[in-house]
Amino acid sequence: MFSNRISDVPKSFIREILKVSADPSIISFAGGLPNRDLFPVENIQTATNNVFRIAGPDVLQYSNSEGYKGLRENIAKRYKSFYGIDIPSSNILITNGSQQGLDLLGKIFLNEGDSVAIEEPGYLGAIQAFGVYKANFLPVPVSEGGMDVCTLEAVLADNNPKLIYTVPNFQNPSGITYTNENREKVAKTLKGTGIYLVEDNPYAELRFTGSNKKSFMEFLPEQTILLGTVSKTIVPSFRLGWIVAPDNVMEKLLIAKQAADLHTNYFCQRIVDQFLNDYSLDDHIETIKALYMSKKETMIDAIKQHFPKEITFTDPEGGMFLWVTLPVGVSSLDLFDLAIKQNVAFVPGDPFYTNRTDVNTFRLNYTNTDEQRIRKGIKLLAECIREII
Repeated sequence: MFSNRISDVPKSFIREILKVSADPSIISFAGGLPNRDLFPVENIQTATNNVFRIAGPDVLQYSNSEGYKGLRENIAKRYKSFYGIDIPSSNILITNGSQQGLDLLGKIFLNEGDSVAIEEPGYLGAIQAFGVYKANFLPVPVSEGGMDVCTLEAVLADNNPKLIYTVPNFQNPSGITYTNENREKVAKTLKGTGIYLVEDNPYAELRFTGSNKKSFMEFLPEQTILLGTVSKTIVPSFRLGWIVAPDNVMEKLLIAKQAADLHTNYFCQRIVDQFLNDYSLDDHIETIKALYMSKKETMIDAIKQHFPKEITFTDPEGGMFLWVTLPVGVSSLDLFDLAIKQNVAFVPGDPFYTNRTDVNTFRLNYTNTDEQRIRKGIKLLAECIREII
């Protein structure tokens, strides 16, 4: 009865864990949830009233598939101010979250069996989105400095991927950031190959320390596709994102978008655009960064205090996650089973890999738990680790 495409695609691992960790008695480091206390509720309410005052009933009408022009122009201005790159608003397509951007890319590029090079560990939302189109995944390891260029070169020598998917800033799940030197090497490796590099970038503006890095668009403009979202900086429930692509790709994306849903929620587009016109996004992000940095430092401090010394972990300069590595041979799935009995949840590493199971890594989120519960949860988790290693 059901299509081959959907028959063996698993449910989202994280979404299933979130069902378990919804219990308020559980200390959850599992989700990638922005902190609800930072949502600009009053400003969004005022922006909504201003939209009705300015646009009246027109804001409740159908709209074009590309997205509201004012919002696309605001996004283009943001790329100019943050990255110093010029992106025409005509090359921006508003999507239903950046997750839809991944789905649209799968629709226009991937036939069954086509290859996609992807970070290892990699964002499980991309693995699931491209998995629906029966992609053949080519994992390329990432470490503190970025992508392993030697492995990438070997992958390209033996295969012909259509896409390479990256989260180069505060990567999900590891929290690492590619250096500018690594980005340039990756770009040189891809230049002239016809392979499109997808730069998924939901976290870049959530930098606590260090300096901003360049976009791949500077090194590889003809072959770079950008994904963005307001979910991590303004409001997640609007599910409002965008995709930036060259003209020839944008033409196909627009057709796929029209077939999918005609257009993204126009009302929410107008509210976000009004919010950007009326308020300082920079000031709002500074507030977010200050809280998230404090929470991350609390988690790092607790890990150093309680985890066994043989446990290693990343210390990201921004974003929402850090990555923990257990001793070789220890399964994070087994650790999860122990931890959940102590009312502590996290995401085991398995869903972030395309061809490995029972891995010894796991992801911790620090943005959506108060600092007292962070310390308590890490202490309980440490006790479980000592029991299993």
